[in-house]
Amino acid sequence: MSSSRRPSRIRRTTVAVVCGAALGGGVAPAQAGAAPSPAPPAGQEARQAARFWTAQRMADAAPLDADRTRPDRPGPGAAAAGRPQGTPFQGTRVVGTFFGSDGPGGTTWHCTGSVIDTTARNIVLTAAHCALSMQGDYVFVPRFVKGASADQQPYGIFHIQRVFTDPRYVPDKGSSTTKGPASDLDTAFARVSANQRGQSLQDAVGGGLTFTRANGYTHKNVTVVGYPAYGHNSAGNAVKCTVPTTQLPGYRQMSMTCGGYYGGVSGSPWITDYQDDAGTGHVIGDLGGYNGGGNDANVDYISYAPAFGADAENLLADAVANQAPSAGLPAYQGLQLPGGAARWQKAALMASADYTGDHLGDLLVVWSDGGVTLYTGDGNGAFGAEKRLLKANSTWTHARNITGGTFTGGRPGLLVRWSDGEATLYPDLSPSGVGREVQMAKPNSVWKNVVQLTAGQFHGAKGATDVLARRSDGSLVLYSGIRAGSFGTGKQLLAANGTWTKAALLSGGAFRGTAGADLLVRSSDGSLDSYAGVSAGGLGTRSRLRGPNGTWTHAQVMTTGDLTSDHTGNDLVVRWSDGETTLYADTGTQSLGTENTLVLPGT
Repeated sequence: MSSSRRPSRIRRTTVAVVCGAALGGGVAPAQAGAAPSPAPPAGQEARQAARFWTAQRMADAAPLDADRTRPDRPGPGAAAAGRPQGTPFQGTRVVGTFFGSDGPGGTTWHCTGSVIDTTARNIVLTAAHCALSMQGDYVFVPRFVKGASADQQPYGIFHIQRVFTDPRYVPDKGSSTTKGPASDLDTAFARVSANQRGQSLQDAVGGGLTFTRANGYTHKNVTVVGYPAYGHNSAGNAVKCTVPTTQLPGYRQMSMTCGGYYGGVSGSPWITDYQDDAGTGHVIGDLGGYNGGGNDANVDYISYAPAFGADAENLLADAVANQAPSAGLPAYQGLQLPGGAARWQKAALMASADYTGDHLGDLLVVWSDGGVTLYTGDGNGAFGAEKRLLKANSTWTHARNITGGTFTGGRPGLLVRWSDGEATLYPDLSPSGVGREVQMAKPNSVWKNVVQLTAGQFHGAKGATDVLARRSDGSLVLYSGIRAGSFGTGKQLLAANGTWTKAALLSGGAFRGTAGADLLVRSSDGSLDSYAGVSAGGLGTRSRLRGPNGTWTHAQVMTTGDLTSDHTGNDLVVRWSDGETTLYADTGTQSLGTENTLVLPGT
């Protein structure tokens, strides 16, 4: 599924920075990395700026954000085909907008911001593409009232002192936004000085939103509050909408559908427990991300937001400490695995286990050229940099099946079945290499007839300690009590049969989300079935997730692991025939989980 947003929600303009005297002596905000200037007396900057920001100047401020237009756009306040529509209202104390002096024709009205509850008591959240455009004097106005001067605003105005953006957020050439993986980092924080009355931001508004990690992309109710540009908002009102969210496929971003989110709403907070003017709430994202927060069709009703995680949390910590973000961060690749679909067509085998010892699942790949690569998981469905364990070699081109599990009672290892029927265990595999090899079955053993194998908790012990093997005659054998050098006890669950000769792929996992093990089976006709409660007593309960279909005949490799925030081994990874690679997070016995694209098709 392809998704994308309007040209930025803000239009990139080349402008001269207006000198501080234009705002009565205020100073331009320092970009992240610049040393902060000595603090003036509390409220002085705001009082100087207030002399400039008369009611007329605020009313005359032109929107810097792009004005998106569509021929079939519903009129103001109208809903299209039952689609949710944003509700204009007087605003809330913890959300506001920005005014600046850097516009090509004078003053500008620019983006949306929100108050974040911190020990610093002076932090505003917005989008990175907004912050990077704040090149002149800017002020933040909580619960902005059109027609009121700076001194008449409900909580005063707050001068922007310094903005903080992730240095890896780099806009595309000629734009203020990006469509690449770095769009996941479209979050910024600003430090503001006291208002005209000498009050800190949080003291003035009487609260602040609690920064909260998103914990996934699918949420039942999220409220988004923003300030659309004047072209669609002549009253200068805020707009709010409470809707469910899903994932923007391929990105660490949430998506919502609600009309009325025109240019100006960039930076709007996504709040999980919003109440009008409550002064509190939990914020899990800001409107921005891919293409500045919306799709390529430039519609006003599709909006995106980076889902807060460790990167945003670290950036907030820098803002609170008033220190520049680290310039030595590793390159950001987002959810997408490196290499593109053309390379991933050559991913011959995959396995998942905790190979780094951080209690998070990792993804191991054996390539068609014999190379072996490890991608370390972050616990939120994304992976770190590629770690090459083995270069291309002829030996590993003979690997026919692999599975990861805690077979020796210690750290997870990798079990490999080779083309000649030999089976070996690598009990010490780690990011530094595959480690030592332990022979489990000799060449030309019965393992030469094994077609698929998968590890699981089939015997009820902790971890993936057992192996289920499907032989070429359709028989199924469960091995438990595995140890170094031995497959322990084997029990036949199914005798030779024609039905299971059509089982093309097997993957074991905790699809019920509980102790015990379950199994997913992709058959040659494209059907997908789950077996809940697989044990030495049998295959448990069968459920059909997909009927015979052409799509799933293209699933070439499957593995399951603990790759997302619920820390359950129920995240299914599928490599398709065209190289597209998909993570189905939190897959159950009755349905596939949330689809996350790890490798986009056609790349």
